[in-house]
Amino acid sequence: MTKILKKLILIFRAKSLIHLIKIFFIFGIAGSLSLYLSELFYNTINLKNFINMYIANLFIKIIFLILVYQLTLLTIAMIFGEFRYFLKFFTKFINRFKF
Repeated sequence: MTKILKKLILIFRAKSLIHLIKIFFIFGIAGSLSLYLSELFYNTINLKNFINMYIANLFIKIIFLILVYQLTLLTIAMIFGEFRYFLKFFTKFINRFKF
């Protein structure tokens, strides 16, 4: 195993290389799915007709994306049996913003 992989295992606190690959896979699926779902939700509630400012639309889309990503990440992690691992990331995220 190379130095880079060993360092990544330490950074992500993975148990093994297979666990690290599983973590990256979950992050990838959750990211892609959250982009799709947040855009779908945004278009469904049709906020574009109510908000004319581009910056306000962009801000609301980013907020939707962040919220949907957190929920999607936990859901995908639950499916792959890594809920406890990703719950730590979720609690760190919540603690940073003092929700």
